[in-house]
Amino acid sequence: MTQILLLEEQNFIAALRKGSSQAYGQLLDEYQQKVFGTCISFVPNKEDAEDIAQEVFVEIFNSIGKFKEESKLSTWIYRVSVNKSLEFIRKKNTKKRFGFMQSLLGNDLPIDRSSYFTEFNHPGIQLENKEKSEILFAAINKLPETQRIVYTLNKIDDLSYKEVSEITEKSISSIESLLFRAKENLRELLYDYYKKE
Repeated sequence: MTQILLLEEQNFIAALRKGSSQAYGQLLDEYQQKVFGTCISFVPNKEDAEDIAQEVFVEIFNSIGKFKEESKLSTWIYRVSVNKSLEFIRKKNTKKRFGFMQSLLGNDLPIDRSSYFTEFNHPGIQLENKEKSEILFAAINKLPETQRIVYTLNKIDDLSYKEVSEITEKSISSIESLLFRAKENLRELLYDYYKKE
């Protein structure tokens, strides 16, 4: 059975490499929601997540020739989604720092932080209200990057340790220890927040 699936995936990848529009249609049908779900887990804003998801598919289109097939196609697509999301966050943080520096130097540029959480309707998270999700995501974004990736994929995207291990190319034991540290850090960050309230 797995042999057939493997063969089907190889044929599918070959069709993508040839630029088959039918294969790309199938790719979009199959992965659009998954990619968008991953992007919105990292960047909880609908418009931004849609933009990132589009970039993911452009990247897949441009890089399918370089895909070495050392992992499953789905694992590679998740990896691209995570990387594009983190790239977006880094750029956004750089812009924020730049804006902050400008305001210190007198060119008072408004920094819009509100857009970051304007729309949050992700099935992976059932939080009581927008404010709590904002607090949680602000805390998640303060985690060291490796912890943030592992925590988001496992707790928000609901992927198994095995899937997270394949996407991040880390062992299951290191996934477990990163998750443990992420939970400890989040507990501390959220405790500090609620203590101030």
